[in-house]
Amino acid sequence: MTASQRNGANPAMTRLLRFLAKGPVRIAEQANREKLMLESGAYGSISIERVAVKSVISDGLGVLRNQSLVISDAGRAHLRRLECADDAYAAQHRHISTTAIAHENGLTPVCINNAESPLAMLRRRKDASGRQLISDDAFTAGERLRSDYTLGNLMPSIGVDWDVTGSGTRANGVLEITNAALAARQRVERALEAVGPELSGVLVDVCCFLKGLEAIERERQWPVRSAKLILKTALAALDRHYNPAPPARRKARIIHWGTEDYRPQIGS
Repeated sequence: MTASQRNGANPAMTRLLRFLAKGPVRIAEQANREKLMLESGAYGSISIERVAVKSVISDGLGVLRNQSLVISDAGRAHLRRLECADDAYAAQHRHISTTAIAHENGLTPVCINNAESPLAMLRRRKDASGRQLISDDAFTAGERLRSDYTLGNLMPSIGVDWDVTGSGTRANGVLEITNAALAARQRVERALEAVGPELSGVLVDVCCFLKGLEAIERERQWPVRSAKLILKTALAALDRHYNPAPPARRKARIIHWGTEDYRPQIGS
């Protein structure tokens, strides 16, 4: 049984919302009066019951715009509730995406809640010229630091830690961290050392502790809107650490101090 079935959803409406979530669709008539054909230029077409389409529109889960059916914000939240396996109402406030974080041993897929990540929110925002506030490379570098910080179990614990299986085992009262956690800690140390003490603090606050820029400015008594510029500088330095530029290759040249009419003498 799927999560949507456990939540008592209408399968036709769930199928319709999933299709609408991909993009606007055009409604075409069918010979069968009980069904409609929904066409999407990029994702093909589906046949769906008329009653499901009417229910989606009447419930405010979809709206008609320029002869196209478009999912609404309420429809996206409703779809997230349907597809959530645990807390349906908490799921509607999550925006989960999957990305690949590069490490020395290859790529590791990780899930990111874009609703809680300050970097994800900054990447979605545009400046006055229409460009992203932070680039995709800067976002990836920040998420890589966050991944290592979490894997290395560097987040401060609240209360008594009764379960240390994620970071190691206890032997004679001493915590023995796993090799993976130790390697992650070493990667974090190298990254913060490369960025420098002036910029490492804002990286940890935003990328690892998920603090907002306004909160950082209040805590550090920085001028208003200064944290964004400092964060962009720190992310650029972090990206250079993770992806160093290849050394410049220079062409070999013969250098001498002779005048323009200088001619070398070749001895016999």
